[in-house]
Amino acid sequence: MPFIDLSQIQRLELAPGIHIRAPFGQNLMLSYLEMEEGTVVPTHSHPHEQGGILLSGRMELTIGDETRVVEAGSLFIIPPNTPHRAAPVGGPIALLDCFSPVREDYAKHFNRYVPTATQRKE
Repeated sequence: MPFIDLSQIQRLELAPGIHIRAPFGQNLMLSYLEMEEGTVVPTHSHPHEQGGILLSGRMELTIGDETRVVEAGSLFIIPPNTPHRAAPVGGPIALLDCFSPVREDYAKHFNRYVPTATQRKE
């Protein structure tokens, strides 16, 4: 599974206007997130460490008690169990998040396309 074709992964709609594709390995999950203008990922927290990069657009991001408007190319790290929130500013956004360990709630929907070791022809 070293190479992943994003176009071959079915999108999951987390909420209206918020779509995710989340391939994962043993200890790391990649999450390609697309959000339409006017959508919000509400304040939440989880036990997973999360890092990310805004690929396109502008986003208002709150991590803990700090809120910033970030631009494409901005990086961030969210420690485990830290409240955070995200909302596009002025248009849609694309974002790549990484989670460790793998988020179990997302994992049950993804990697169905990745053959297991016994299914691979070596």
